[in-house]
Amino acid sequence: MFSLFIARYSLFYNRLKNIEESEGGLDKFTKSYKTFGVNQLADGGIYCKEWAPGAEAVFLAGDFNGWNPSSHPYKKLEYGKWELFIPPEDGHSPVPHGSKLKVVIRAQNGALLYRISPWARYVVRDEDKVNYDWVHWNPPQSYIHKNPSPKRLKSLRIYESHVGIASPEGKVASYKNFTYNVLPRIKDLGYNCVQLMAIMEHAYYASFGYQVTSFFAASSRYGTPDDLKEMIDVAHSMGITVLLDVVHSHASKNSEDGLNQFDGTDSCFFHSGYRGNHQLWDSRLFDYANWEVLRFLLSNLRMWIEDYRFDGFRFDGVTSMLYHHHGIGTGFSGDYNEYFGLHVDEDALCYLMLANHMINTLHPECITIAEDVSGMPALCRPVAEGGGGFDYRLAMAIPDKWIQIIKELKDEDWNMGNIVHTLTNRRCEEKYIAYAESHDQALVGDKTLAFRLMDAEMYTNMSVLMPLTPVIDRGIQLHKMIRLITHALGGESYLNFMGNEFGHPEWLDFPRIGNNESYHYARRQFNLTEDDLLRYKFLNAFDRDMNKLEERYGWLASPQAYVSEKHESNKVIAFERAGLIFIFNFHPYQSYVDYRVGIETPGKYPFLYCSVCEENFRN
Repeated sequence: MFSLFIARYSLFYNRLKNIEESEGGLDKFTKSYKTFGVNQLADGGIYCKEWAPGAEAVFLAGDFNGWNPSSHPYKKLEYGKWELFIPPEDGHSPVPHGSKLKVVIRAQNGALLYRISPWARYVVRDEDKVNYDWVHWNPPQSYIHKNPSPKRLKSLRIYESHVGIASPEGKVASYKNFTYNVLPRIKDLGYNCVQLMAIMEHAYYASFGYQVTSFFAASSRYGTPDDLKEMIDVAHSMGITVLLDVVHSHASKNSEDGLNQFDGTDSCFFHSGYRGNHQLWDSRLFDYANWEVLRFLLSNLRMWIEDYRFDGFRFDGVTSMLYHHHGIGTGFSGDYNEYFGLHVDEDALCYLMLANHMINTLHPECITIAEDVSGMPALCRPVAEGGGGFDYRLAMAIPDKWIQIIKELKDEDWNMGNIVHTLTNRRCEEKYIAYAESHDQALVGDKTLAFRLMDAEMYTNMSVLMPLTPVIDRGIQLHKMIRLITHALGGESYLNFMGNEFGHPEWLDFPRIGNNESYHYARRQFNLTEDDLLRYKFLNAFDRDMNKLEERYGWLASPQAYVSEKHESNKVIAFERAGLIFIFNFHPYQSYVDYRVGIETPGKYPFLYCSVCEENFRN
């Protein structure tokens, strides 16, 4: 087994050595976002560079030259690269800020293809158009960050967010709205980290940001790049770490406004043929062994850190990257044969190692998170050990377990040992992010925990003026207990999707043909927590108290809990962590006033007693 990790490290080491020898170092190689695409020079001139190995010729066209497709040809370089220099005009840029551009590719069959540069920083779509347009972004004065990034956190409490739905109104919300209306709410709730979804530009809004078309462009549907920079800067002023949900596992199949067939072939950036297409996602798959793909993806990460000041990344779809089968129709039991062999995409794993090595070397304050359902060993161990180099991995079995329990079991049949096993079953010395539910459970076709627990009564019985029904009473208490035990026992970090903390009613559904392009469900009704006549305020307050308590005692940064009780007939779970004793009573009918549990270290402990039969937990 040890030799297999050595083989993985050897592949990483040799690839890194080749970059150092051929490109002048990893630092220079990953700064390519400053030379590729269209970049302003100090003298006002424009330098353009593209990788289009399948092109016969490359030109730049746009408003600046009356859309002449041949007046500004690129010069062909080695290895499929092309470059163009446009001199300044009276000391000013020949391509004005805000003007539209296209790279014109003469394909091998002679056709002229109008493409958006893969390195484009800003793309917009007019209301009367289907496709996005590339807009040259070079304002006279860019936003200047005023606040330093927060120090690396020991206890990570993550608020998973989507800018576009972060408003009670039925519309696409803005970066400005998030800055001034949502960030203060996140801070008040005690979260110290925000994870932003759907920032990388994606033509299809309903893809939740997972069908990326322009990797270097911040989504313009929420505002300008400077608006996003301000939002991150304000978050930093509040001591909030900001992570980007980065999608390097696949790309949109769009060619008019995406990466697909950029040079007229199906192999530019991606594997050709069957291997280059994802069966379930209907998207393109990167060729992680390709030198220029590595340049593109590594430079992409560095740009988001250095230009926008993101503090790290949550890598989406890591399981799909790690295996040639992409996890499709495959179960993972933990057998080590599932993680080593020809079915593993070693080139993709090597890319992830390179990415984490680059981030850890150049920006050691940054955090990386892997979304992997397979349980790949050592994914969160240092690259020097042959590991993947991630700081955290998502504990993806936990939300599935809560859903399975609520759907399939009566309250009296809940298995305490099984709950504890799921919450504590993690790889030794790898950090996990625990969560009771994320955006996946909020999407249409699924149900949030609150909706599963209270369902239709959320429409009629959440008012404090109505009698507290058994369904609402049980739902509110279990919603609190599930979150607290997950928070305290499930990992070394905690995550919550926006709105779920207060039991947001209904589901999340983006505008699409199937719902008549409605925004009714593409919003978050934060106003429900501000209505004193509604019980949502109790769940919201509990979430705040829970995070503040963790901030005080720091259980997420403490060693794993010592579980002293998992009593099946009494339905009691008790454990110690961070100098606290937690006692959970999941019995649907029985409450206890003098319950004795053993403790690992005798002494005087603060304790938390949480019961389905109690209105609130006692401490």
